[in-house]
Amino acid sequence: MAAVTAEKSSSTIDKKAAYDAACKRVLSEKTILAWIMKSCLEEYYNCSTEEIAKEYIEGQPQIGKVPVAPQEDGTVIQGMDTSDKSLTEGNITYDIRFYALLPHSKERIRLIINIEAQLKFYPGYPLTKRGIYYCSRMISSQYGREFTKSHYESIKKVYSVWICMSPPDSRKNTITRYRMAEENLVGRVREDVQNYDLLSVVMVCLGGPDDPNYGGVLKLLDTLFTTRTSMDEKRKSLKDEFQIEMTQHLESEVSSMCNWSDGIEERGIEKGIEKGRETTIIKALGNLMKNLGLTLESAMEALDIPEAERDTYAKLLKNPGSL
Repeated sequence: MAAVTAEKSSSTIDKKAAYDAACKRVLSEKTILAWIMKSCLEEYYNCSTEEIAKEYIEGQPQIGKVPVAPQEDGTVIQGMDTSDKSLTEGNITYDIRFYALLPHSKERIRLIINIEAQLKFYPGYPLTKRGIYYCSRMISSQYGREFTKSHYESIKKVYSVWICMSPPDSRKNTITRYRMAEENLVGRVREDVQNYDLLSVVMVCLGGPDDPNYGGVLKLLDTLFTTRTSMDEKRKSLKDEFQIEMTQHLESEVSSMCNWSDGIEERGIEKGIEKGRETTIIKALGNLMKNLGLTLESAMEALDIPEAERDTYAKLLKNPGSL
């Protein structure tokens, strides 16, 4: 029985990896990136998606084909290196990263943009902090590449955009930006925005059609990732509403993504794994409290359960039937 369970778990993980890889390839299409940029990056608000795709996205977006755990080798990367390395942290692999020219810039100023596909909005830590960390690494890693010595004026602005497939209800069909801003505490001064507006994190949280905010890039991404609609419906919607031709390549990637998600609850490809994890932890908490006489808080400490998840497990322990 244990062998069968392990085999099923391995199969689910393989499907998740294949699904993740397909998601990244779909998001790396320039026509899709152009819509994300126009909707989420203020520098491109007044540009057409065609203009963004053809004139401002430089080269081919770099895709980390397989997420690599820290301290492991064997990263497979398409195009320019998408991993930032440090002696203590190992590899940090970005889903998609690319350069884009700043519109109407005589000096050909470039931005560095990272796109992440995220299934779970609450992975045990605030996702916004991870986005800020990614931005920080993209800035610090520019030393020796984009500038040397004290030439900090050459630092490129960075964006980290997170496409969240299964957000909580309160975040569905929302786009939220987090960035640095000037605030005068004493007196009034004005610094050039370009000298401090160097990083932004954007959370794009998908939802369903029954919402007044459902439209634009939110509808586009939902159309691509949902299993509610057929390929013919996707093709028609992309062409009629977003002026995107479903090329043979894009159709193949979208089809592959949908096929890997078959048999798993829509946008919940991690839920099966998470459900098993929750059940295991609840049993372990119960055993620690019963056999060792630990309090719930002490049992959670012993299992090293993150603070952000403790209320959830406390509720599940009171109502195990909800698992």
